[in-house]
Amino acid sequence: MHIMKNYYRSPKSDRIFKKDEDLPSKEEFIEQEALEESQREVHELGPEGEKLQKVIARSGHASRRETERLIAQGRIKIDKQTAQLGDRVIGSERIFLDDKELFIAWEKPRQRVLIYNKPPGEICSRHDPDHSKTIFDDLPSLKIGRWISVGRLDINTSGLILLTNDGELANLLMHPSSEVVREYAVRVLGEVTDDDVKQLKEGVTLDDGIAHFDKVSYQGGQGANHWYHVTLKEGRNREVRRMWESLGVTVSRLQRVRYGIIQLPRGQKPGRWEELDEKQMKELYESVGLHINKPEVDHRGRIVNPLKAQRGKNKKRLVMPDNRRKSQKQKKAKPRRR
Repeated sequence: MHIMKNYYRSPKSDRIFKKDEDLPSKEEFIEQEALEESQREVHELGPEGEKLQKVIARSGHASRRETERLIAQGRIKIDKQTAQLGDRVIGSERIFLDDKELFIAWEKPRQRVLIYNKPPGEICSRHDPDHSKTIFDDLPSLKIGRWISVGRLDINTSGLILLTNDGELANLLMHPSSEVVREYAVRVLGEVTDDDVKQLKEGVTLDDGIAHFDKVSYQGGQGANHWYHVTLKEGRNREVRRMWESLGVTVSRLQRVRYGIIQLPRGQKPGRWEELDEKQMKELYESVGLHINKPEVDHRGRIVNPLKAQRGKNKKRLVMPDNRRKSQKQKKAKPRRR
């Protein structure tokens, strides 16, 4: 048997490589080939398209969590086949909920972000039988998708809330790994010592673990009321109030004044919203490592409306998102001019 000392055979294939000074070593060859093979397997077996729950949520029919629940219940179908958690779609499928075809926004709509000054008494939920006023009531209507609140404020807390139609941006802004800074203006009733401020920075023990402020700055006050500005990088339920109350003082007023790089504009009245301009949007997206999508334009340079494009392709009556159905009902209710 002839043994080739200057050659070696790859264990991953039948290729034979010659040992030469100009070529990598045998170990480097094997490692590189194994890497290329693993990458090919990921490419061939990897999922394509977008997750089903993400597409349905973008179209405004339900949130991602609600969609996952509907999929688990077997109420959603893809081309008449019952959908499964983890399914992906590429844009040519027809999606049904309870055997009724849904309108799907395959093209991503223009990304938008609103600054809303929440007044006390409003809630951040969409539906609550005990409270009629929500932060979503007076927002501009969306033809595609729905407004997503970036975090929440309790009913007695006022101030800045960001709302967007981009679920990916909202998730990154809220995720603990992003460490987005929240700043609050707090008015407390009671005496606060330097040791109390030091303890708030080092950490206080709450029911759900230890919490601390990154910064605590005194802003003045009169009598028993004192104003402080505090910052932290998480958003647990009523965390700011509970931290101050652990010292034995009462929070008489709480307002969020900053979320990340976005400040609550001076002069913005409670219950009013403002939309971020192009420069602010770019800065916000870059702060979490995202890029703004460029809208699709036609041959005349006009922005293509995905809603009209899909209506032209499919003349069947589709189930539209709630906000779109409401706007259509309002148009029908208006009397015609004679």
